Amino acid sequence: MLIHDEPEPSIHIDFVPLADVLFNLLIFFLLATTIAQVEREMRITLPETSFAAPISAALREIVINVDASGTIIVAGKPTDDETLSRLLSDALAANKSQRVSVRADRAAAYAAVAHALDLCKGAGITEPFLDTIPAR
Repeated sequence: MLIHDEPEPSIHIDFVPLADVLFNLLIFFLLATTIAQVEREMRITLPETSFAAPISAALREIVINVDASGTIIVAGKPTDDETLSRLLSDALAANKSQRVSVRADRAAAYAAVAHALDLCKGAGITEPFLDTIPAR
């Protein structure tokens, strides 16, 4: 009986490509979440309420910000009433279940917030969501 002591071929896993892929995925997700947060990080101090709902990141959600002076801001740019109405109407025509969140600074006049909600209703948005933060 002949016995051969040949070493078994070893399996070699190269971790460099694996680390590259993981690093690229990490960068992708960091950038993706940072871009999604830009709209939510405007300098608007939300009022506190007892039953505040969590801020959702729904797909194609339009966020309307009302700053302390009553200026309506959409996608980081001040927007006039006509442009906002057209934007909302076009979005509603493309997506019947279009979601709209109105975020208003707690120092904003109620009339400015009501005006933003009125523009939403006028464009056909049936249930605009008014963002608040939970009371402490």
